[in-house]
Amino acid sequence: MKIGIDTFGCEHGRSGIGSYLSSISQKFQNTEEVKFELFGAEIDRYTYARDSNIDFASVMLPDTERAEKAWHMLACNSFAKKQKYDAILFPASSYAMPFIFTVPSVAVVNEIISESFANKTLAEKLRIRQSLKRVNKIIAPSMCVKKDLKRLGVNQEKIVVIHNGINHSLFYPREVITSETEMIKPFAIRRPYFLYASTMSSPLKRHVELIKAFEIFKKKTALPHRLVLAGNEGLCSEAIKKAALSSPCASDIFITGYFPHESFPALYAGSEACLFPSEIEGVGLPILEAMATGIPVACSKNGALQEIAGEKAILFDSSNIGEMAVAIEKIATDNKLRKKMIKESVDWAQKFSWEQTAAETLEVLKSVVKK
Repeated sequence: MKIGIDTFGCEHGRSGIGSYLSSISQKFQNTEEVKFELFGAEIDRYTYARDSNIDFASVMLPDTERAEKAWHMLACNSFAKKQKYDAILFPASSYAMPFIFTVPSVAVVNEIISESFANKTLAEKLRIRQSLKRVNKIIAPSMCVKKDLKRLGVNQEKIVVIHNGINHSLFYPREVITSETEMIKPFAIRRPYFLYASTMSSPLKRHVELIKAFEIFKKKTALPHRLVLAGNEGLCSEAIKKAALSSPCASDIFITGYFPHESFPALYAGSEACLFPSEIEGVGLPILEAMATGIPVACSKNGALQEIAGEKAILFDSSNIGEMAVAIEKIATDNKLRKKMIKESVDWAQKFSWEQTAAETLEVLKSVVKK
């Protein structure tokens, strides 16, 4: 059995879906029964599965979104036949998939699709809907994403919920750092600080509301805490930067832009808490990584976050700035609560592993192969 894994749309490992592909592909190993092969742009030959025995097949295309999407529509099926794939895994399914599948395929949907539709053309919406309806199986990282797919008319019987894992060799409790300045390549970040790690891609990520809640917290408590916003720039970058620069707490707000994933464990470890107000998360992986690192979490009730965090985080309505500010104050000042949250969060995060995610994903792939 030979399984192809599509690397297109994973932004060369520099995004959430890129991190997903890198993490899960490291856990796939070739055996006598199953052979894996990554395929995509030559630039990604060594981006994923560096420590495994998985091969890589280059697809020679112009490095443009238009060319890659056209290839999926017109040539992906013939390529799959040439490579003799018995099944294909599409990690970035909303980015590009064939319109019709001649090889059994599994789509991974790591986002709330209906929310992403706001920035897509009618043709793109139609393509995504039809591809998801025609693909053999869909892997969703949460019940939240599964329910969203139901609203789009996707057959619920072909959706399997498989939670993302955590790399516990990277994210684990570390010794508390006492120095005021935390050196994290390529940044020097002053402590104490709260951390929000998310792409600046949508107003529903609630960066601006978090900045306003942080202002209320600072005014009420006069504590020395700072706010670090880490993540790729996106459609809302300018509005977020404007809100930060015009804030009375501007000197205590630090925007990093893209932050290397391998440096996130140190970034979490140096923080006082992970704040995550986004309302449109289908995965919620950053809050799990923070928990695994031994950092308290305060997050939105919306999206998949409540499902993923269980009862181990402080939950708030992220459209209510006052409620968010109260949550920030609580997590900063209640030491008894902090200790309880840290212990319970570390234990909770142990339930999630990439080994388990990879094993369950392989079973789904096996299930679609024609006997």
